[in-house]
Amino acid sequence: MADVIVGKEKGGEQRLVSLPLSRIRVIMKSSPEVSSINQEALMLTAKATELFVQYLATYSYRHGSGKEKKSLTYSDLSNTAEESETFQFLTDILPKKILASKCLKMLKEKSEVDEDENAGDEAES
Repeated sequence: MADVIVGKEKGGEQRLVSLPLSRIRVIMKSSPEVSSINQEALMLTAKATELFVQYLATYSYRHGSGKEKKSLTYSDLSNTAEESETFQFLTDILPKKILASKCLKMLKEKSEVDEDENAGDEAES
């Protein structure tokens, strides 16, 4: 099948993927369009997922503050999602962390703006 061996199972057998195939199968079956999953499709999805996560981590490490600290942080990942066009689809999944106080302040300001807009709309009517 493939020449690359990633890890070993509990019994000492060699595996081509590190992610648990049973979990990937459950995620894939959660889609209403999927009725059955071919073993090869499951393996390819697992391997593609591993390669994607590896690429995301490597890219975030190289383009973030990871090189300086020799570590990869959540903020490196969220900055990558926000700044890189390739990973923009992850911005909802990897939002920037903000303090609760800052979030409450933003919500308060937004509600005040919404109230002002509603008052202006009612005055025009």
